[in-house]
Amino acid sequence: MVSEEPPSAAVPASAHCPTQGRKLSEILWDIAGDSGRDRIAVRDLLGVMQDRAMATLLFVFAVPNILPTPPGTSSVLGTPLIFLSLQLMLGARPWLPDVIGARSIARKDFVSVVAQVSPWIVRAEALLRPRLEFLTDALVLRLIGGLCLTLAVILALPIPLGNMLPAFAICVFSLGMLARDGYWIIAGTLAAIGAVAISSAVVFAIVEGALLVIAEAFG
Repeated sequence: MVSEEPPSAAVPASAHCPTQGRKLSEILWDIAGDSGRDRIAVRDLLGVMQDRAMATLLFVFAVPNILPTPPGTSSVLGTPLIFLSLQLMLGARPWLPDVIGARSIARKDFVSVVAQVSPWIVRAEALLRPRLEFLTDALVLRLIGGLCLTLAVILALPIPLGNMLPAFAICVFSLGMLARDGYWIIAGTLAAIGAVAISSAVVFAIVEGALLVIAEAFG
């Protein structure tokens, strides 16, 4: 369960380990295996990932939406995704207000999430490598930030089945940014276009259905 952690909470011991050159799956398991605390806060992840925090946090907040989660989860996780995507679009360093940064998850729940997604991350990491690196330059990252912002807004809205594909696209973007792999940036762009198209079609169908109901009621 996610809750708010006191500001005085210590950063996990794993936060002091260098992350440069290490795989995301390894770092997530290090954080999950930190038995020195019962809860892991969002600001702890910021401290751990340092210059890789933006892509990692986008991934961490997006990936639960691909998994079976309780209703309303996408709305909760969509808010920090909107903050982070906006900062990526503006070229700013990742920052979250205390009301979000202090949110924490029980370590056992974090372990459960990592256990579910780790096999997929490991498979993805086997395919990731620096390619078409100009697609991860600063200007392109701002454009990606704009796409992620659109996806985050869609994800936060109560659109039926409207969270999985936007979340998937954000995860693909995140992995592409972490590995500077332009092929994955292209794949993320295609997934983002598909997510926007499908979500737009769903919203259009809902609005059209509602208008028909109103027309019949007052016709």
